[in-house]
Amino acid sequence: MTETKNNQVKMLILGSGPAGFSAALYAARAELAPLVLTGMQLGGQAALTYTIENYPGFPEGVGGAQLGELFQKQAEHFGTRVEFDTANKVDLSARPFKVTTDAGEYAAETLIVTTGASPIHLNVPGEDTLLGRGVSYCATCDGAFFKDKKVIVVGGGDSALEEGLFITRYASSVTVVHRREELRAGAILQKRAQEHPKIQFVLNTVVTEILGSGKMEAARLKNVATGAESILEADGIFIFIGHSPNTEIFKGQLKMDAHGYIEVNHMMETSVAGVFAAGEAADPHFRQVVTSAGMGAAAAIQATRFLEAESA
Repeated sequence: MTETKNNQVKMLILGSGPAGFSAALYAARAELAPLVLTGMQLGGQAALTYTIENYPGFPEGVGGAQLGELFQKQAEHFGTRVEFDTANKVDLSARPFKVTTDAGEYAAETLIVTTGASPIHLNVPGEDTLLGRGVSYCATCDGAFFKDKKVIVVGGGDSALEEGLFITRYASSVTVVHRREELRAGAILQKRAQEHPKIQFVLNTVVTEILGSGKMEAARLKNVATGAESILEADGIFIFIGHSPNTEIFKGQLKMDAHGYIEVNHMMETSVAGVFAAGEAADPHFRQVVTSAGMGAAAAIQATRFLEAESA
């Protein structure tokens, strides 16, 4: 923890993903000396993606971790301070806002929440007990452990197919299990996956149990149309069925929707004056790197105007 005088800041940004570092960049260029608390995952969820192909300026694609490093480097170049720390309690009842972290406490004149989202679990037997022993939520992190192995990918959206295609670098086969008849991923990703010789699909099907003693050995499947059950042998299962926002510490203090996403207006303003939110913590619809970055920039611009109006 730094000296007390350095814990009082004009702008505190919670989260270090595309939204957080974009906000930091704009705030730093406005000479507000923003402080970013990184949270548990430096670079946010984007840093866990092997290749990002739809962020402007990178026609050949860019690694998620590499893009996160570039975001950070640019923000720091203009004067952003980054602390590897996690907020676990906030008091938004009065300004300056109080933020308690693993290391101490900060006081902030303005707060930008970019805490992102975490993977949704299947909540089936065997999922928790076999976590790290065949169960994973990150292909970039764990894909290499499954060289020449059989793998299941659960989900039908962009993330599921992107990560499934990545895993084919290692696995002998990838079976995509999706609960609906049709996939939700974009047309290009669907075409790539359907044409890949290592990928097959099991549709209208859910995973009801992950089986194994000490490590994953198979998954119990159920066809949602017929009710028929089957066992699919596999060495690993990667689960990509969506994310839930990391907003627990703001409950009762910021207005949220029924799913826990922080509600913001078009200026990224929350229900508390001086508190702004951006990225997946406030975005249940788009959830893209580029939209998160744009929301972060907008939040910082509006937070800067908020501070300027006070001093005018």
